[in-house]
Amino acid sequence: MLRGEDVVPLPDAGEPPFVTRFAPSPSGLLHLGHAYSALFAQQTAQACGGRFLLRIEDIDHTRCRAEFEQAMLDDLRWLGLRWEAPAARQSTRGDAHQGALARLKRAALVYPCFCTRQQIRTEIQQSASAPHGPSGEPVYPGTCRGLDAGEADRRIARGQPHAWRLDVTRALERTGPLFWHDVRGGWQACRAADFGDVVLARKDIPTSYHLAVTVDDAAQGVTLVTRGEDLFQATHVHRLLQALLDLPTPHYYHHNLVAGADGQRLAKRNRSASLRYFRERGETPESVFEKLGLTPQRATAAG
Repeated sequence: MLRGEDVVPLPDAGEPPFVTRFAPSPSGLLHLGHAYSALFAQQTAQACGGRFLLRIEDIDHTRCRAEFEQAMLDDLRWLGLRWEAPAARQSTRGDAHQGALARLKRAALVYPCFCTRQQIRTEIQQSASAPHGPSGEPVYPGTCRGLDAGEADRRIARGQPHAWRLDVTRALERTGPLFWHDVRGGWQACRAADFGDVVLARKDIPTSYHLAVTVDDAAQGVTLVTRGEDLFQATHVHRLLQALLDLPTPHYYHHNLVAGADGQRLAKRNRSASLRYFRERGETPESVFEKLGLTPQRATAAG
């Protein structure tokens, strides 16, 4: 199931050992792709005498459930993974996330957006030249960017649902050109503008993945973010937020994704690929490692 091009990276000479992390969301059962990501992060830390951390990304209260979290922890321990205790919990970090958002508000780098998803879709459909992001999806057209501040305040005071969007153009004018380093791909020029004005917070969920992961990686002292290549593009947004919030920029390694027999990326809804499924069938951690093609004995290191 796994393509074997990944190699465990090592820090450059004189650079301190890496601090890595695995940050799953308890919104479903872990599958083989999660196992690979967790093992890869742990092996990278072990290879250089670094530290491996766990963070539970449970900010989305509409999808995260306690039973999934317990199943997640059971599966990780069954695999033999060990992390520094206690695991960080993202839902307890609300003050830090709100503090970061407040800082961006004071700098006039975010604005409230009152558009519903349907309104956004309609405006995009009516546009003759709607811009598209890296995934091919149309980006937010900036409908509320020029909304009068007084009108926005009145709508908020009335309790009208809204999101807070990053004014990416203004933000990049402030930071100037930015770069970040991917171990596999080398230095990357930050292209956050490709995503348009991304959402950083909503009324029902007061922080977005982009904001929370950026703030929390810095708080945990993560120096190498290892995650799937499907999140490569999101790193452009995270690099911009790091610059705006004066946070350190870690190295990144966007590893291969584990695919099913049909070649499709694994998903939590695919029970046949879940770790629970393999455990119930009587398989061992070693047999799971073999499926993944990544074991402590076979792992190789890249300098």
